[in-house]
Amino acid sequence: MKSKNYKISQINTNKSKMTYLTRSNFQPHPFHLVTPSPWPLFTSISLLTLTTTGVLTMHGFLNAGYLLALGFLSVIASMAFWFRDVISEGTWKNLPLKDLPYNYTLNIAKAISKEELKQALSSYLSSQKTTISSLNFSNNQLGYYLAGLLEGDGHISLPAWGNTTLNRVLNPRLIFTSDKNNIGLYVYLQNEMGGIGRFQLSSENVIRYIIGDIEGIKLFINLVHGKLRTPKNRTFNKLIEFLNVKYSLNIQESTLDKSDLSDNSWLTGFTEADGHFGIKVREAKPKSDTGKRSINDSISLVFVLNQRSWDKPTCSFMLPIMEKISQFLMCNLKTYKIKNSEQILSDVLSVNVTGINKLSLLIHYFNKYPLLGVKNKDFKDWERAYHMIISKQHITEAGRLKIISIKSNMNSRRT
Repeated sequence: MKSKNYKISQINTNKSKMTYLTRSNFQPHPFHLVTPSPWPLFTSISLLTLTTTGVLTMHGFLNAGYLLALGFLSVIASMAFWFRDVISEGTWKNLPLKDLPYNYTLNIAKAISKEELKQALSSYLSSQKTTISSLNFSNNQLGYYLAGLLEGDGHISLPAWGNTTLNRVLNPRLIFTSDKNNIGLYVYLQNEMGGIGRFQLSSENVIRYIIGDIEGIKLFINLVHGKLRTPKNRTFNKLIEFLNVKYSLNIQESTLDKSDLSDNSWLTGFTEADGHFGIKVREAKPKSDTGKRSINDSISLVFVLNQRSWDKPTCSFMLPIMEKISQFLMCNLKTYKIKNSEQILSDVLSVNVTGINKLSLLIHYFNKYPLLGVKNKDFKDWERAYHMIISKQHITEAGRLKIISIKSNMNSRRT
């Protein structure tokens, strides 16, 4: 009881502090808005003075020339001060423009119309008819899928406590970011969750599915509670604490799920976000001066699941969950570094499955808990190639060409 009273008193203190904050601290957009400037009004008055005194001077009014000179000086002064502020704001308070990131771009998000969403859902249901008809998506399995998807492609946005000076209530948001080709999947998930959330097109090929209303967030929490496996569970618990304090709820803290990966669809949602199904085709090469051995034609399959080793929002390592995935898939966990020309940007943990006998586990799992987005089409093509390799069709020229044709229409090359 004491801790709850302390939290409430802390919120009241934060609320009083926030009344002095400016609106720019809570802008719902990334635009650079400058502080209010007096110079447009000053310039307007100066120009009016210059015009009026100019007319009076032309008509010979006494001492009008002095007022004309004063008006002229006022215009010059307003121009000088206004240009000074523009230059200062344009360089971000004297920060040289050369120090700004060259890849900085500003994308304007726009809402997606209901007609587009209906069309996307209709197209999705017709293309995924077989998958959905065989899907047994109880609330429990839907929750596991959404938990994996959130931990792969999702973001939990937590605001500061209290309201802004404009008395805008600040609520948290759950944000899923994906390729535009996956819009059908997210509209389908929205329908499965009772129509909560809204959609934005944040760039030409990127969509965002945002759950920002409190009832929608509570429903989502109920679905995924106790089903998260990564450090994002800490942020999820901060979200629960926020709702408990601000809305006087009593939602229990979510514990990390440690159940067997084969028992639920969590890995399906996680793969939907970060997995990759690939086909490697190697052409035959004879011996040469650089290569001491000849290379035969070969075709192999690979499944890759990558994650950054360090989760910045929670300051935690991703190693435990990636080790568990690699153990489940019976493969080694690899580490490599992402670099640019000057420095190492980050370490990446990579689950890499290549053995044809190990891939059967993946085939079984994703047929039991199917992928629902565009990645499901990649998996189905990948599975076709798998069965062709198992039946030795890839040894024949016709089979090899067919697998190459399958590969040409997968992943980013899919039309």
